[in-house]
Amino acid sequence: MKIAIDIDSTLHDYWPLLAAAAERRFGVRLPYEEQLTWEIDRLHPEQLRVCVADTHAPDAVLTAEPYPGAVEVVRAWHEAGHWIHITSHRSTDAHEATARWLERIGLPYDDLHCSQDKIARASELGIDVLVDDSPVNLVRALEAGMTAATLLHPWNRDVAAAEDIVAADDWPGLARRLEPVLG
Repeated sequence: MKIAIDIDSTLHDYWPLLAAAAERRFGVRLPYEEQLTWEIDRLHPEQLRVCVADTHAPDAVLTAEPYPGAVEVVRAWHEAGHWIHITSHRSTDAHEATARWLERIGLPYDDLHCSQDKIARASELGIDVLVDDSPVNLVRALEAGMTAATLLHPWNRDVAAAEDIVAADDWPGLARRLEPVLG
């Protein structure tokens, strides 16, 4: 099977980086547990762009630590013969640092793509399973005929409960929940 996997808030805990950038740059607190929607309305769009750029700078990308079990699960999928596509909304400028980060953490993959429309790219590639945290991407993946899977976060719990989305609190749990899909 072909599996597409997001990076931020999927392979690593992105929220603390974004929240720290918002506090440092603009004095705005972004408590994780209060982020109940996909929209970050405590920041103006330009402020959010600045914070995202900060968190996708090479030094920030290279120091991120993967969620416990993420690398082991993805490695097991890859060793089982699944094709792994790493996908991110990161700008193309972050591609090189992202590739270096994936190498540093030892995560095997077959393709890495940074773009704004993950679902269009996943459809082009014939992706079977999308693992992502965005409720928008999860619903669009389902609409495109893919299996949608996620780690649970405050902003995606409602859609995970309402839609046919494979969800878990951590990577080992997600791997167990996806076993019937991945065979």
